Amino acid sequence: MEIDANDDMEKMQQQMVESANASSDEESGISALMAELTSSIPGIDEAMSFSELMKQVQSLDYDVVVFDTAPTGHTLRLLSFPTILEKALGKLMELKDRFGGLIGQASAMFGGGNPGQMQDMMLGRLEETRAVINKVNDAFQNPDLTTFVCVCIPEFLSIFETERLVQELSKFGIDSHNIVVNQVLFPEKDAEELGEWLDENKASLPKEAREICSKMMARKKMQDKYIGQCFDLYGDDFNVTLMPLLDYEVRGVDKLKLFSENLIDPIDLEQS
Repeated sequence: MEIDANDDMEKMQQQMVESANASSDEESGISALMAELTSSIPGIDEAMSFSELMKQVQSLDYDVVVFDTAPTGHTLRLLSFPTILEKALGKLMELKDRFGGLIGQASAMFGGGNPGQMQDMMLGRLEETRAVINKVNDAFQNPDLTTFVCVCIPEFLSIFETERLVQELSKFGIDSHNIVVNQVLFPEKDAEELGEWLDENKASLPKEAREICSKMMARKKMQDKYIGQCFDLYGDDFNVTLMPLLDYEVRGVDKLKLFSENLIDPIDLEQS
């Protein structure tokens, strides 16, 4: 499934409005206040995505659930959201005695009743949210339940972003010991072997073929350089798997199964 954070947020706000119209004064006030907050909180899109993600994990009965996340920056924001929100809620709960009156008065302005009751209702909901977030964090940080597979391509920026991702995952306490390097040109051969073949056969090739092979060799040398760096960085502690660049698009179940064989039975670089 694909998560649409904007659509989820609109549905939640609509539910709050309907709840405010059908509930008592106290409940309508808290619902109206929460609806206003959801339209202005920074990072609400990550919050909605995270909320939908956890609902799917808890409701679907599968042995394994795979999340195909966005690029590094968005993924780190999503993964950091439960930690940040848990800290924010913890700080809010610490300050509730000092600022609780302000919360109650603010919610009362939206149509609520007794400020004390409004404060208790809001803090009760925040405490429930905090409990869910703690449960999610425990699941994320349990290596028996969750692991993160980093996918990159053999280029400088991608390797750099992967290193940043690995470091941040370590800070979050999330297990990560697999790296997949995708779109590799002839992973079973190195640039020297291909260069020797090109030198032997260059004279017999047409001009266009020589130009194509030269560009291919330049790309292969660049990829080998960054693949070597990847193994230097992660070879001892991570399972690094090379996935070949294909001449067709991987779409459909049959092609996915065929492509997955490279993960199940990866290329042995020592034998090749």
